Amino acid sequence: HPPAVFTERVKLFSYSSSAAGLGLLPYIFVRTGAGTGGVPLKVALAVLAGVFTLATPVLLHLVTKGYVLRLYHAAETDTYTAVTYGALLAEKRTVFRRSDVRVPELHHLFTTFYAETRSMLVDPALFPLARDYDHLMGYDKPLALDGERGAGGDP
Repeated sequence: HPPAVFTERVKLFSYSSSAAGLGLLPYIFVRTGAGTGGVPLKVALAVLAGVFTLATPVLLHLVTKGYVLRLYHAAETDTYTAVTYGALLAEKRTVFRRSDVRVPELHHLFTTFYAETRSMLVDPALFPLARDYDHLMGYDKPLALDGERGAGGDP
C-alpha cells in the first residue's frame, strides 16, 4: 500500500545519497584543498562530513522503525503479525497477542501502542473494519470506572 512504498523509497533515497556523499568525500577534500591542511583540520572536516552524511539515515531509521507496513490478525489464535522495515530495508515481523498490547496513557508522536516492549505506529484509517482496530487497541472491552458514580449520582 502507498505508505509502505513511500517509506521504502525515502529510506532508499537517504541511504543512496549518504553512500554517494561518502564516496565523493575524498574528491571534495582534494578539490577544495582541505586535504592539504594539518591533521586536526582533516580530522575535523572528516568527522563533520561523516556526521551529516550518516546522521540522516540513522535518524530516519529511529523515527520510522516502528511504522507498521502491514498488520495481520489470526482470529483462531488471536495473534497479530506486524510487518515493519529494519535498518537495511529488510522486512521484520513481530508476532504478539492482544494481551501483549499496551496503549500509552499519553499519546506519543511515533507510537500508537506497545507490543510487549516494542513501540508500534499504526494508521487506523488503513483498517478496512473499524472493529478490528478497536479490538487491537482494547476499545471493545467494557469501560471500568473504579469507584465513580453514574451521571445521575447512582453508584
